[in-house]
Amino acid sequence: MTINQSRRRVVVTGMGAVSAAGVGASALWAAARGGVSCVRALKLARPYQGRIKIAAQVPDFDPSSHIEPELLPYCDPFTQYAIVAADEAVAQAGFARKEIGGPRTAVVIGTGIGGAHTIDDTSYHEYAEGVRPETLAVPRLIPSAAPTTLGMRYGAKGPTFALASACSSATQAIGEAFEMLRAGRADRAVAGGAEACVINGSMRAWEALRVLTPDFCRPFSARRNGMTLGEGAAVFILETLESAQARGATPLCELAGYGATSDAFDPLRADVEGPARCMRLALESAGIEPSAVDYLNAHGTATYANDITESEAMRAVFGDRPPPVSSTKPIHGHALGASGGLELCVTISALRDQVAPPTINFVEADPKCPVDAIPNEARKMPIRVALSNSFAFGGINGTLAVRAM
Repeated sequence: MTINQSRRRVVVTGMGAVSAAGVGASALWAAARGGVSCVRALKLARPYQGRIKIAAQVPDFDPSSHIEPELLPYCDPFTQYAIVAADEAVAQAGFARKEIGGPRTAVVIGTGIGGAHTIDDTSYHEYAEGVRPETLAVPRLIPSAAPTTLGMRYGAKGPTFALASACSSATQAIGEAFEMLRAGRADRAVAGGAEACVINGSMRAWEALRVLTPDFCRPFSARRNGMTLGEGAAVFILETLESAQARGATPLCELAGYGATSDAFDPLRADVEGPARCMRLALESAGIEPSAVDYLNAHGTATYANDITESEAMRAVFGDRPPPVSSTKPIHGHALGASGGLELCVTISALRDQVAPPTINFVEADPKCPVDAIPNEARKMPIRVALSNSFAFGGINGTLAVRAM
């Protein structure tokens, strides 16, 4: 394993999460490590006639307990989740709120949809009730609401933007922030993903694609029949190693590499070559040989074709014996634009605890997915290097590589 010393090294000094496991990165990790599914009976504000009655929603979330009353009217739930996750990350990194900001601090937040609740409410008011939209509907629904709100909250005046690449959004937001720090365009970044998309319209739309399971999400397992929609946010504080050392911070890990590719193949179906090349680019970016990877957090949607394609891509990169692999989507759901952030949070926690989380609901191995999926029970094992994959509709791929310090 070699490190490219010609580029600035980037570390993670704080992380925070809001998920179906509740508020906090520790709650998410406890559920993932313990194999505790956070999928529950679906709860929606308006009557729902769909077939799928389950989702991985954030439970008992009271935004007023975390966010100032003067700010709340501007915040769709996806921005609320981003604020709570970011506040946790900033605190863990050892910054007071305004200390992290300045002209050399970037903010990049990925989201697949943005203010879905506001869009849904505004449409319902217009088409069903004939009521005028709320005055603040536009600043609530735009995808850039989350990063700009965080930028104002922390006084971050560097590059600030939202990144939308469907299910790869959070992973690519973190990866692009990483590249900015490595290239010297910023010294710190607040980066991650946020999504609050469990609403009537989204549930019916995903159901129409026939990719949602009515019961159990079973990645890489025989008899798998789809994913469960989720929501939440995960945000990370990235710093150059020099910046962290100068202020005496203790990094959680090194963010060592990033790969991004496009299949340029099909709007819905994944390809093998694009994800395989993405993983290779992440390894090349980190200066890591495939044999050095100890654990991989897979995209693992539990849809029939995608799990086969991802398994083939992993074998194309790692040979006949890929590293142990798990998908944690049966725990926290598929949170679309936030999923890559939630999964990176789990991956970093696995690295730090030296425990690989399980792929729960596993029934039996599928011969078409010949990977070690860590079925049903967490595995204590040495983890020094890990990858986290995100593969999106349209063939947009992102892979992050993390390394123990």
